Amino acid sequence: MESQTPTRAGNGAEAVLLGLKRSGVDYLFANAGTDFPPIIEAMATLDATEIPVPVTIPHETAGVAMAHGYYLVTGRPQATMVHVNVGLANAAMGVINAASDNIPVLVLSGRTPVTEHGRPGSRVTPIQYGQEMYDQASIVSDVTKFHYEMRYGEQGEMLVARAATLAMSEPRGPVYLSLPREPLMEEIPASMERPASRQSASSRAFPDPDAIAEAAAWLRGAKNPLILCQRSDPEGRAAAALRTLAGRHAIAVVEPFSIRNVMPSADPMFLGYQVKEPLAEADVVLVLDSGVPWMETLHRPDPSTKIIHVGSDPQFARMPVRGYQCDLAIVSDPAAALEALDAALGDPRPDDARRAVIERRSGARRQTARETAEAGCEGPMSAEWMSKCLSDIMDDKAVLFGELGVVPGAMDIKHANRVFSNPHSGGLGWGMPAALGAQLADRDRLTIACIGDGSYMFANPVACHQIAEALELPILTIVKNNGIWNAVRRSVVNSYPKGAAARANAMPLTSLEPAPDYTQIAAASRAHVERVEHGRDLPAALQRALKVIREERRQAMLELRIAISDAH
Repeated sequence: MESQTPTRAGNGAEAVLLGLKRSGVDYLFANAGTDFPPIIEAMATLDATEIPVPVTIPHETAGVAMAHGYYLVTGRPQATMVHVNVGLANAAMGVINAASDNIPVLVLSGRTPVTEHGRPGSRVTPIQYGQEMYDQASIVSDVTKFHYEMRYGEQGEMLVARAATLAMSEPRGPVYLSLPREPLMEEIPASMERPASRQSASSRAFPDPDAIAEAAAWLRGAKNPLILCQRSDPEGRAAAALRTLAGRHAIAVVEPFSIRNVMPSADPMFLGYQVKEPLAEADVVLVLDSGVPWMETLHRPDPSTKIIHVGSDPQFARMPVRGYQCDLAIVSDPAAALEALDAALGDPRPDDARRAVIERRSGARRQTARETAEAGCEGPMSAEWMSKCLSDIMDDKAVLFGELGVVPGAMDIKHANRVFSNPHSGGLGWGMPAALGAQLADRDRLTIACIGDGSYMFANPVACHQIAEALELPILTIVKNNGIWNAVRRSVVNSYPKGAAARANAMPLTSLEPAPDYTQIAAASRAHVERVEHGRDLPAALQRALKVIREERRQAMLELRIAISDAH
């Protein structure tokens, strides 16, 4: 069979778009400006099957978060393009979140024309003077793996391929390309016609056998070994290997400050999300790809405890301050390290007593969680009751994006990678557009965004609901309305428990009252909306929302009145 001749790029913009598709990018989430004419013209010129699907996104942070959410459920990197420095400034928070969670997003932006006259793409509007910067990449250079400015049209495909390759090489993360109008519009002469070379992301890192042997010896000799984890890969390889290792060798697992759930709630080796007591009891701890395994102020282990850190970057080198004890650091793909450890530990020794203790504690935790959730079926309801009700409607495929809203410990989570929590970077407004990205990847999957009322405001909800309607993405949005910046309130109370702010009837800078009618924001985009004041009414409201999602393929939004909590 004859190989098909690749489409030749006529200019820099065409080279960029062809390069994105050839690098595995399905969608280009774009917020356009005056730098986009060559990109838009190239989209209209090229065969639609040879370029990413262009998606109009009314706010830049939503574009980055949609690429983030799409990757979490597919493992495939996507691209977003924004308007020069002002668009990049809006996108920066999303890039910070992607960097924190090692998400490979290709971030592209225009750049104001370099020339004043004489070239295709030279300046034609006053803003092209006002938007120029000496170093536009500085807006995101501290949180990207790679950044560069395109100089010539023929570089387009090669630069995109390199950016994608670096983004997908471990440790993964966002990359940035600046695209001035002149090289985008520059015609590529036939003499420069040369297909970009294929580029492949680096292969998985496998662990040092000597380090694995030492770690296995420590685990084998431990009375109370413990594994801490915060996330798994999108394919779930590490999650599967972890369940096998923990189950075979009776090792307790805790997910402190979880980002992407790893263990099913019912796994008998899973002790939940609170690290304090298990860490205090452990004599060997395996920290698996976890940037923040505990808080040094609150949970610091005894110095005699052996601590092993495992991951593609076990030292988390991009974190300026990170002083956790580390007796052994193993550079490895997490799944490969767990499989190697399981093999090195050999046949399980009889640890019936330890296994029984872990299983008993695991069951007791789940029973307590159920009782606590059911006790919160009041008006206003507890976040635990809300979380239990949400897990009750989630089938095996459903996913939930929580942002200062959901309580994973109150849920019955069936599989890994079903509950995604906001990255530790804390750039608010992430949860709802990330859910849109996940829904775009699988339109038949139930996709839930459960977010606080403050996070809902940060999400630019008018833009997000418009995207959901325009792209026919039937997500379920839950707005947890407690009328306050509760994370701020709790931080003040913890810092000054007997202070004047904690005693005040109204703590400064925390109230979100009077609350707007959030349902009307969603209703403006013709979403199904309800407000639920009492916990006993929530299950029926959820069923009505599901009926709309499944039968009408329309987005739904519930605003819930939630009690203020000192725990979350």
